[in-house]
Amino acid sequence: GASPTQGGGGGGARGTVTIGVDLPLSGGEQANGVPTRQGIELAVQEANANGGINGYQIALNVQDDAVNGKHDPQQGASNAQTLSADPSVVAMVGPFNSNVAQAQIPVTSEAGLLQCSPSNTNPGLTKPEFGALDLRGDNPINYVRVATTDDIQGPAMAQYAYNELNLRNLYVMDDTETFGKGVADTFQQEFERLGGQIVKRDSAPPTTTDYTPLLTAVAGQRPDGMYFGGTQVTGGGLVRKQMAQVGLGQIPYLGPDGIADLQPGGAEGGFITLAGREAAANTYGTIAAIHDIPNPERFGQAFQAAFGKPPGAYSAPAYACTQVILQALQAVTGQNADTQGLREAVRAHVAEGGNTFETVLGTIGFDQNGDSTQKIISFYRTDPNAEGGKGGWVFVEQQDFGQTGGGGGGGGGESPATSPGGSPAASPAST
Repeated sequence: GASPTQGGGGGGARGTVTIGVDLPLSGGEQANGVPTRQGIELAVQEANANGGINGYQIALNVQDDAVNGKHDPQQGASNAQTLSADPSVVAMVGPFNSNVAQAQIPVTSEAGLLQCSPSNTNPGLTKPEFGALDLRGDNPINYVRVATTDDIQGPAMAQYAYNELNLRNLYVMDDTETFGKGVADTFQQEFERLGGQIVKRDSAPPTTTDYTPLLTAVAGQRPDGMYFGGTQVTGGGLVRKQMAQVGLGQIPYLGPDGIADLQPGGAEGGFITLAGREAAANTYGTIAAIHDIPNPERFGQAFQAAFGKPPGAYSAPAYACTQVILQALQAVTGQNADTQGLREAVRAHVAEGGNTFETVLGTIGFDQNGDSTQKIISFYRTDPNAEGGKGGWVFVEQQDFGQTGGGGGGGGGESPATSPGGSPAASPAST
């Protein structure tokens, strides 16, 4: 950072500014929230070790939106009010889940508090053509995200299922939540557009403890694969475990980033732990972000050194969100503004400035809706023998949909690497 200028006491020569954090951090959600929080913590530790930002030290105000081990939109909204009411908070990172964002955006937009989500993918949070539920009213835009949206993530896996796995008759289930239903819808539309058949579509709430009646009912239709829209804790892990009980344990199991948590077997709340190492085999998942980050060794080594474990699925995107906020702070703290002035200056610089940011994910910017200019989907599969026999996730390939533009109506990213004249070929597996 630049040399400190005159100013009040506190952590740095000019005092302390705070970045708010809201993630699901307790119970079964730890596999999602904790590695994500650690990505934020690493960026802040590094910034403070380098002298802070223009003389400011950076603090974190961390809120947990999990209630009884599950992410909870009402708790998220309450946390957003807590962060908005803290005058030292200049921006926030989070949330992890799209239905929590849906509850938070009305609160943070009213407060003029910039929100950067590392992992929200539901298009309706930002895109007018998806009926972006007018979440911010007349307030200026305050919500941005670095993850690729589900109008690309869902179709990308549909194309992978049809073209790479040669699946033709799929069973689709969703968890009834904003994210899960939305991504399953866009997956189904694209799979059917390609010529695939959906033998049955079910919705089951996250409170479900026995999926065997639904699975038994579809087993006779002999699907050659299944797609689950949701997360590992809203049914994704338990469904895979119970598929074996009705004779569907061998068919490929597909899901979005809610399934591909990249946690090894044994990690609390992780997909492989919930499904069981053997049942989790033959599972394929997407992550709505780049795998081949520009300098994976530096990030991975720094993360390992700080936390004693490798990064999770959204650790690097959370680090990137934090970098965006820190770079905005660097840009706007030339004037010795009070922190109330900083909040608005940071929001405007990120959400309205047309600015780009150098991040661990590469150079990113945000469009007029707050969506990332980077539109990359990474594909992973489970390997029961990975992680020293505990089971783990291995990288397969990534596809860049940024060249083709995301079409509407679930056809986004029509030309992945697998179709002629599409975007550049995905990089081969390096794991």
